[in-house]
Amino acid sequence: MSRTAKWILGIGVALCGFIALFVISVLSIMGTSDDSDDVPSFSGDRVALVELNEPIFSSGEIVRQLKKYRHNRGVKAIVFRIESPGGGVSASQEIYEEVKKTRDSGTPVVVSMGSVAASGGYYVACGADKIVANPGTLTGSIGVIFQFLQFEDLMKKLGVEASTFKSGELKDIGSPFRKTTPQERAYFQQLVEDVYQQFVDVVAKERKLKESFVRKYADGRVFSGRQAVAWGFVDTLGTYEDAIAIAGTMGGIRGTPKTIREYKRRTFLQDLMGETVTDLERMKDEFLHQSALQYRMRTPY
Repeated sequence: MSRTAKWILGIGVALCGFIALFVISVLSIMGTSDDSDDVPSFSGDRVALVELNEPIFSSGEIVRQLKKYRHNRGVKAIVFRIESPGGGVSASQEIYEEVKKTRDSGTPVVVSMGSVAASGGYYVACGADKIVANPGTLTGSIGVIFQFLQFEDLMKKLGVEASTFKSGELKDIGSPFRKTTPQERAYFQQLVEDVYQQFVDVVAKERKLKESFVRKYADGRVFSGRQAVAWGFVDTLGTYEDAIAIAGTMGGIRGTPKTIREYKRRTFLQDLMGETVTDLERMKDEFLHQSALQYRMRTPY
């Protein structure tokens, strides 16, 4: 098989994959109702549990839960469990603002960090009253990344040429069909530096740290939960259960606090195909809903 034929075959396989993801997304929407989450009725004071267990593609679901529990008089505190490497800048900022709004309304918010709560996952945690991490939690990764694919050389090998008509010099900036110019690189770097400064400002303000100190560690590095406590980026070490106990005390609940959380209904496809659908939906989000500008820790997997 010739090299050109191999390239064409590869592109065909990729297109088939995109079509499959599109079909899965449509079927998932058809199988999910607007009231897909249930909260059981309860009596007595509770600690509400809100969980972020994936990369941050959007803010809507977490914001909805925080807002609902904030207005529930039976909820005396919220534990926000974070298991996320971060994600989109705007989505992370919207979740952070809602956490802060909940805290400022008088409902205590305690963050419990899982194995990873880094970059945008750390950003959203900064709005809480208290941050609890395990000693081995990976957190930090304070910084911004902006990247996109570029296919110019591949297109030349395939004999494909793209035509672009634009109203301004930077209108097609980031195009995958041509190389980035030095002017565009300077523009992108300026953009990244501005969004990076926003991250640093939030950490310095919320953690009551000097900006110069934050910048010392805000070079994209990750650090353990134990290091984060020592440097002031996290309040204390503890487990999920410890965070619940702390939230209960802050909310004025005596004894072991009872908890409440939402349980998601499974879609028809999830019942039929199990984790395969969940994995495909995650892949769909990675391809279709991922922002180019991200507060996200890059991982090798």
